[in-house]
Amino acid sequence: MKDAPLFAAIDLGSNAFRLMIGQSVRRNQQMVIQEVKTLREPVRLAEGLQGGALDELALDRGWQALARFGKKLRGFEARRVRAVATSAVREADNAPLFLASAERHLGFRIDVISGHEEAQLVYAGVAHTLPAQNTRLVVDIGGGSTEMIIGRGDQLLVTESIAIGSGTFGAHYFHGGRIVAQALLEAERAATVQFERIARRYRAMGWQQAIGSSGTARMLAKVLKANGLNDDDQSGITYGGLLRLSLRLLEVKHVKHLKLAGLPTHRLSILPGGLVLMLAAFKVFGITHMIASEPGLRFGVLHGLMSRH
Repeated sequence: MKDAPLFAAIDLGSNAFRLMIGQSVRRNQQMVIQEVKTLREPVRLAEGLQGGALDELALDRGWQALARFGKKLRGFEARRVRAVATSAVREADNAPLFLASAERHLGFRIDVISGHEEAQLVYAGVAHTLPAQNTRLVVDIGGGSTEMIIGRGDQLLVTESIAIGSGTFGAHYFHGGRIVAQALLEAERAATVQFERIARRYRAMGWQQAIGSSGTARMLAKVLKANGLNDDDQSGITYGGLLRLSLRLLEVKHVKHLKLAGLPTHRLSILPGGLVLMLAAFKVFGITHMIASEPGLRFGVLHGLMSRH
């Protein structure tokens, strides 16, 4: 359906900015989102959150990325584009300064969304592409926040947004990419405390399937599979696989010495923080296996745009 109108979603994440252009197509008697083009810029905003404000380097990386996105979006009507900013911009003291120039570079308005709306959009993206009537737990570990969602089919049942992410944990506990056992333990303990605050309600509700919807989950699933670290060579993410990966990190003592198949260089800095958060989530919520979902926030944003038009 080449003449179907194009829509664009821009996700100003705490680790990376992403642009996704898609269109609505009919497949098996239902309308689904077809991805046309995706761009990713490793902006690392969360790393630039110094003393509560985004530093100059982070600001500039963000503005340059959005200028490149803006060039790809020339000719798009405003009603077919939505840009959303998440945790790092939510928490930055100088967010107004960043946004004023960011919107000029992009050419479109940017919405700073709450953790609750972020969770809703993530779940909408997952539910749209993995239709099922079972109850599922969706874990979205971003650069600056983690969203925990339980839903059934396309219905959201409970959501929480916790202000811990792979970028912020990486910068705090694994500064410069150094990995020591004490830091790994402290980071996992801190994450466990945060997750325990909401865990009782989630465990009481229960679920049949666990889904990881962020870049962190996709990265971990790919690395575990490519290096044969999962239990019984399973796909997705397993608790045993996460433990074996953490041992690999402790052996090399620095991310730059890691030799792992399937791990892109631009993901190295967020691996330790993302791994620790996923380990804590598995432990606290009693997860044994998780599948990684490509769709998440951006699909949710596109789904919302297309539903309105």
